[in-house]
Amino acid sequence: MTGKVYLVGAGCGAADLITLRGLELLRRCDAVAYDALLDPALLDAAPQADRYPVGKRSGQHSATQPEINALLVSLAQAGKTVVRLKGGDPYVFGRGGEEAQALLAAGVPFEVVPGISSAIAIPALAGIPVTHRGLSRSVHIVTAHTADTADGLPAYFDDLARLPGTLVFLMGLEKLERITARLLAAGKGSDTPAAVLSGGNAAHPATVRGTLSDIAARARAAGVRPPAVILVGGTAGMDLSPAAGGPLAGARVGLTGTDAVTGKLRAGLEGWGAETFPAVRAAVEALPLPEKLGALLDGSPRWLVFTSANGVEVFSRRLAEERIDRRRLASCRFAVIGPATGRAMERLGLYADLCPDIATTRSLGEALLGAVRPGEEICLLRSRRGTPELAELLWGAFPVRDIPLYDVAPDPQSVEAARPRLAGADYLTFSSAGGVEMFFQAHGAIPEGAVCVCIGPVTERALRARYSGPVLTAAEISAEGILTAILKEDRGRFESARSH
Repeated sequence: MTGKVYLVGAGCGAADLITLRGLELLRRCDAVAYDALLDPALLDAAPQADRYPVGKRSGQHSATQPEINALLVSLAQAGKTVVRLKGGDPYVFGRGGEEAQALLAAGVPFEVVPGISSAIAIPALAGIPVTHRGLSRSVHIVTAHTADTADGLPAYFDDLARLPGTLVFLMGLEKLERITARLLAAGKGSDTPAAVLSGGNAAHPATVRGTLSDIAARARAAGVRPPAVILVGGTAGMDLSPAAGGPLAGARVGLTGTDAVTGKLRAGLEGWGAETFPAVRAAVEALPLPEKLGALLDGSPRWLVFTSANGVEVFSRRLAEERIDRRRLASCRFAVIGPATGRAMERLGLYADLCPDIATTRSLGEALLGAVRPGEEICLLRSRRGTPELAELLWGAFPVRDIPLYDVAPDPQSVEAARPRLAGADYLTFSSAGGVEMFFQAHGAIPEGAVCVCIGPVTERALRARYSGPVLTAAEISAEGILTAILKEDRGRFESARSH
């Protein structure tokens, strides 16, 4: 049976800019062929899918367009449901039309799910509306990368200078000087507002404003790198950006860890005005178990112990995969390391019998020593990278099974995208000792000038074993604790920078 291909626009920037329809398709597809410069969190919505990176970047083509077309056809003909995940909108200079033609020619069913184009989204995020009453009643989106002309600009280019409204050029940064020279020569006013913008998931965010006569020089001086959007017209002189505010306005924070921690932390930091980026994004990978989970639920009294929300979520998926009726958990008691893990359990309709006052492995171990009754077994359901301290506290007192449910591994795409941004980081956050190890494996060293912020003392010890620079440690072991530690650290540092 032939499958189906969905050409899905991912939007332009954070993962939550995708449509609900696109997210639903990711969650149930068999394969996803994805572009570069997408938020890696989108792929987490499709842990069940085979992944095919096919994104094209300047000078670095993972696959040619005919190869991508052939891949989509072959996957669908193998009976798979395929999401072709494209940046922005599939049909706005995304070559989605060519993919649709290939699917039509092969008789493969397909559907288009629109997304937000960078031509509109990147200006909006920079405070520039592409249309505005009294300034621009039209918008013209133009490719600056045409193969059939001498200079690579469209044959009708001089006519653009006489059009009203806003001109938006995509894929044109390398031709910026030629674009401005041609517009000026065709009669466009030298004082026409212009802007060059790099944003979304670009590695080098930049917003440069000027006029048609000086925008090329300004962009060159600012070191703007592709991808970038070029705007020419009255609205390019507007700035409707929300007023910068909050004690962390101007602070740049690199986040390490899984989305379970960094998602909440990112929202809090950005709410106080900080700019965040993933320094090392850790992906959760479920591990094969030596025996089925159902073997733990034979009716014998035992404690199931969780040290993270990730462990709870992987446990829940295992229950579903093995079709285990939750009534079989009746003989079990549950222990969690802290409130965040407890809340993850509550979302499953399960409630912890034990949660220590202090969210550390030592406190959890000591609480278990006082709560477990003779004859009860303890099952530690946690990361393969979990500290041995917990098991060592319990061995000898009770029968203990230490079961690695999952592992975490750095996402290569996030590591590569973070490299150019690390040098400007004011803070780096670490939510586990394993996260410290992954950071040093990925980047080698802490960048000069960055203050490291650890979620707790275990993480701090792991960091200080490799780094002697400034370190903050959260008083509360949670994302909120990290945020509070940053807020308390010399707010005047950024206020002083803004005043100068």
